Amino acid sequence: MARSCQRRSPTVAVLLACALMTAAACSSAQAPVQPRADLTLFEGARLITMDAAGTIEDAAFLVERDTIVQVGRRGEVTAPPEATRVDLSGKTVMPAIINAHSHLGYRRGASFTAENYTRENILDHLNRLAYHGVAAVMSMGAERPLGYALRNELRKSPVPDTPLFLTAGQGLAMPNGGPAPPLRDAPYGVSTPAEARKAVQELRDKQIDRYVKIWVDDRGGMVKKLPRDVYAAAIEEAHAQGLLTVTHTFELADVKEIVKAGIDGLAHPPWRSGAALDEETVALFKERPNLFVILTLWSTRNDIYGRRPVWIDDPLLRETFTPAEIAMLENPATPEDARARWQGGVVPRGVQALKAVGVRFGLGDDSGATNGGFYFGVASHLEMASMVEAGLTPAEALAAATRNSAEILGLSRLGTVAPGKSADFIVLDANPLDDINNTRRIAAVYLRGAAVNRAALRERWTGRSTASR
Repeated sequence: MARSCQRRSPTVAVLLACALMTAAACSSAQAPVQPRADLTLFEGARLITMDAAGTIEDAAFLVERDTIVQVGRRGEVTAPPEATRVDLSGKTVMPAIINAHSHLGYRRGASFTAENYTRENILDHLNRLAYHGVAAVMSMGAERPLGYALRNELRKSPVPDTPLFLTAGQGLAMPNGGPAPPLRDAPYGVSTPAEARKAVQELRDKQIDRYVKIWVDDRGGMVKKLPRDVYAAAIEEAHAQGLLTVTHTFELADVKEIVKAGIDGLAHPPWRSGAALDEETVALFKERPNLFVILTLWSTRNDIYGRRPVWIDDPLLRETFTPAEIAMLENPATPEDARARWQGGVVPRGVQALKAVGVRFGLGDDSGATNGGFYFGVASHLEMASMVEAGLTPAEALAAATRNSAEILGLSRLGTVAPGKSADFIVLDANPLDDINNTRRIAAVYLRGAAVNRAALRERWTGRSTASR
């Protein structure tokens, strides 16, 4: 009997070994796939692509590292099993905002001084922009050496929770002219064509981002205005150096002359002085299809509506400002005739006249300057709302804030949600095509494929990590 058992032992051993191997194989097959942190499938949202694909319902898009690699409807986009999946059902996704006109560094709360222009303060402004879904910002003139250095540093080694930082450098103005204090001493002071050309060449050497800013404004007679021969030389030299030009020009007569001199774009609309557009001005724009206008409407709208901001009660403001900071904004109530003055005034009539001849609008809120205040990020959303108040459709306002501004700044990887583009987008709780104010209902922001840590930023600014809605 014992011998019989011994004869069967090898067979039993083989069977046991096979069973163990099978169990191990099954266990291996059933082991959960480890998700990849650098590959994410977002699905279920309404996707406003801002490109030829239009708006995709129940969309899906695949992001690898910092780049969008596939876009389509859910089920059409293929993703490997190891891709991380994010369910965005019920949400709306739009491209991140491109702010083509801001002034970083000078504002700190209610304070507006050159002493505020520090690395810490500029980074704080960049954080505020990122929090609100801004993927890139152009510091439109009045830059100081620190700004160039920080731009170069961030370009080489991007910091989380900051947008792409671009600068037009110092810009050009008459000596002791140009922007309001404390920005006034930053631009090149030029009074001859030769000085203007030399300044442009120095800006080229500093590798400014695309645009030379030119101030043509006497600030209501308080400073001297840049003469035509000087700004014409600056425009000509910029074009010779492969650069473009943009102007801060308020008076309608000056707008006409600088357009004729070859300016590439306006940093403010041509009716900023309060003068209505005439047929000659509209015709000049129609003849120049590449001439763009950065609208900067919201501060003008606020002036018309009264000193108390019409948006002071918006929940988004409370997410990034303390009650004490918000209280500083409290001023007289909005006049009863404010809406009628706005809707029947030169601003919406001017917007509609330029829209009718195909002028390309970009978004810039002038945040950080006198009128723009310290509402970095918030102001971009108020600007979109002001565009719609002035007669654009929500879709046109979104285009100005994303695709158009990216094109104006030469940012080929930004402005749309499409394969090959940078993964910069905003997740919203509601559809801005239905109501442009829904751009302020932000659920999440992604820049370069990474979620902005909005809770940590909120806590730093207000002491609260959760949003108050």
